[in-house]
Amino acid sequence: MGDGGEEPGASGPEVGALGQLGLRVGVLRAGLLAWGERDGRRLIPWKLRPDGGRVGSGEGLDPYPIWVAEVMLQQTQLQVVLPYWQRWMAAFPSVEVLAAAEEHDVLLLWQGLGYYSRARRLHQGARQLQGQPWPRDLGAWLALPGIGRSTAGSILSSAFDLPHPILDGNVKRVLARLIASSRPPARQLARFWQLSELLLDPQRPREFNQALMDLGATICTPRQPRCGACPWQGSCTAYAAGDPARYPVKDASKPLPFQVIGVGVVLDGEGRVLIDQRLNEGLLGGLWEFPGGKQEPGEAIEATIVRELAEELAIEASVGEELITLEHAYSHKRLRFVVHLCRWTAGEPLPLASQQVRWVRPEELGAFPFPAANARIIAALLERLGLRSAGLDGAAAAGGPGGADSAGEADQAGGSRAAA
Repeated sequence: MGDGGEEPGASGPEVGALGQLGLRVGVLRAGLLAWGERDGRRLIPWKLRPDGGRVGSGEGLDPYPIWVAEVMLQQTQLQVVLPYWQRWMAAFPSVEVLAAAEEHDVLLLWQGLGYYSRARRLHQGARQLQGQPWPRDLGAWLALPGIGRSTAGSILSSAFDLPHPILDGNVKRVLARLIASSRPPARQLARFWQLSELLLDPQRPREFNQALMDLGATICTPRQPRCGACPWQGSCTAYAAGDPARYPVKDASKPLPFQVIGVGVVLDGEGRVLIDQRLNEGLLGGLWEFPGGKQEPGEAIEATIVRELAEELAIEASVGEELITLEHAYSHKRLRFVVHLCRWTAGEPLPLASQQVRWVRPEELGAFPFPAANARIIAALLERLGLRSAGLDGAAAAGGPGGADSAGEADQAGGSRAAA
């Protein structure tokens, strides 16, 4: 992780706060560890022994379930991750089982969790790790796909109780308030890493890092922090200044671009529906979807769908009634999907901008991994046809859990491909 273009030096209250912290590190460590022992989240399953007992200082844990959990937690909250992690561990209980799995099954199990590149990278990482001893150094973990310094540090401290600092979103917020940082953390990452390393208890790194994350998740929250329950209140510069919710300072946000996507649910004479699989690139790579793409200026949505079907699949279709319109927010854009039922009229479908195309029965759609917005389209289609799919309900209900699908599956496979 880079330093984000850090400017040299600190100013204002930061200088005094950093100096005071250097003198009070022992007190801060002890206070946080005592709070974590009393009020921290002690029952996270991958932080416990296989029998459910608490792990002792210096005792090792199986890195595999921790690695899976840490990757899931990169963009998603703990309460959302828990059921996904439990299903994952039941389906892929070891790195060897995961390595041998088909990508289709991996993506299907991930469906609804968002940021689907994480699932593909776990799969790739398992194939790199199988048959090898679990790495115990930072560089080896950083060499795995999708692993940054904070994720690697969390794995090493959690699994092996090794003294590696962490710097996830919760920790950045806690540290920014602790020193009342006048600039966004992203602009001074090197300083924040130094601070995290300074505070880390080298004798109890597992417990310290977990308590630090718990503090940010449960007490030092983005809005309305519960400062009265915080073990670091007496040392917190933002609290002393009277406005902790002002921190961390953020750069001015830019308005998200808005696009309209025309989507065709194409049916043939046998009642089968046409789907295609995205290329294995980007955050939605490898997932299935209904064909469509961006509406051009001045273009009717029906014309958009006809054009996209011709450009992407080399087919002709008549556009019928609207099935559903829905909006979906991503990390860097907002999209409105206007979905129409279509009747295939000519041309053999070809994967001109995708891996493959397939005609499937509508009730079988739940057996394919789709992004969250497509799951809502499937639900509308099945309702229109009076059908149900046993495999769909969970995905349709997921719809974007806790900042995953709703904030992150943003990128497009290329050209005018829809990101639904």
